[in-house]
Amino acid sequence: MPSTYTLIKGETLASSAASYTFSAIPSTYTDLVLRWSGRSDTAGTGYQNVKVTLNGLSSGSVTSQTWLQNLAGSASSNRWNTSYPGYFWWEFNTTSAGWTSNTFDSYEMYLPNYTSSTAKPSSLFGVAENNATNPYWMIASANLTSTTSAISSVQVATTSGNFVSGSSFYLYGIKNS
Repeated sequence: MPSTYTLIKGETLASSAASYTFSAIPSTYTDLVLRWSGRSDTAGTGYQNVKVTLNGLSSGSVTSQTWLQNLAGSASSNRWNTSYPGYFWWEFNTTSAGWTSNTFDSYEMYLPNYTSSTAKPSSLFGVAENNATNPYWMIASANLTSTTSAISSVQVATTSGNFVSGSSFYLYGIKNS
């Protein structure tokens, strides 16, 4: 069982940015925990897609996911296994500019055995909030990507628009000893 989280790097954006990248991740830990809280500057009240990319991969890995979600009060589950688009674990939803002001989403992704030479699993829990009766989107997912390279960089990016000032990104290392 892990005993401590060690902050590798954390930052709160002082100005808008389309992405945030953790690079040169040390291989001295057993597991990684990625946490972010963000909000998009995209107009409207819909959601903004966010993707997580490992090691800058643009193709070549198959991603499978199983998830439970609550989308605006409607619960569902699903599973897929595909190479579309093949380079990130998941597209997540983030709060858009038209939603309740100063409300940010919150996510945590757990990446065990990130330096192993086997396929990389992860788990994710998160919510995109709009201060309504139901949160806009809540998710719990189990993910697997076929890349066997040690994870040395992780990027969190919007698919259009930017993360606003005040969005934050944190990466922790965990040692099991």
